[in-house]
Amino acid sequence: MNSEIAQLQKEIREKQQQLTEARKRLPLEEIKDYELQNKEGEKVMLSALFGESDELLLIHNMGKECTYCTMWADGFRGFTEIITDRMPWLLVSPNEASVLKSFSENRGWNFNVMSFNNSDLGKDLGFEKLHNGKRSFMHGVSALIKKEGKMFRAAYDFFGPGDNYNPAWHFFDLFPNGANGWTPKYIY
Repeated sequence: MNSEIAQLQKEIREKQQQLTEARKRLPLEEIKDYELQNKEGEKVMLSALFGESDELLLIHNMGKECTYCTMWADGFRGFTEIITDRMPWLLVSPNEASVLKSFSENRGWNFNVMSFNNSDLGKDLGFEKLHNGKRSFMHGVSALIKKEGKMFRAAYDFFGPGDNYNPAWHFFDLFPNGANGWTPKYIY
């Protein structure tokens, strides 16, 4: 193996470990209990989604309008059992429950999806912005915990090409042309 590449890979692993440790030192950010809607339109409180666990992985999705978000969510199909074995988790979307139901079932998403359409969850957690009076969303992840009867966000991150949450980009980066102009699609 090329010594420059081996050294860079070692440095990246070390930096990733440093990032993980730095996140563990972050102060907990208390959050409120948001009312979400499941695919059937039934109201569900965020706190109920923890079940018996004191941890909940929350995937922030921009909605069916985003091919990138769809690609990330499609990728979670293969991790459903693995993540669920460790903790409860769900994908939240600004789409209305009926739209989310149809879209997620069509995509074969075998994990819990909820609409936050009528709540401030996206805005409060920094995944929704107002620009020229119009709502826009970002995709990413929040690590939530319960402690002493309250809910907190322990850490968060944003999704995007080259992140640690979608390996397709890393596979493409192995080639001299990288992604070569490729972008996610709804149908491959």
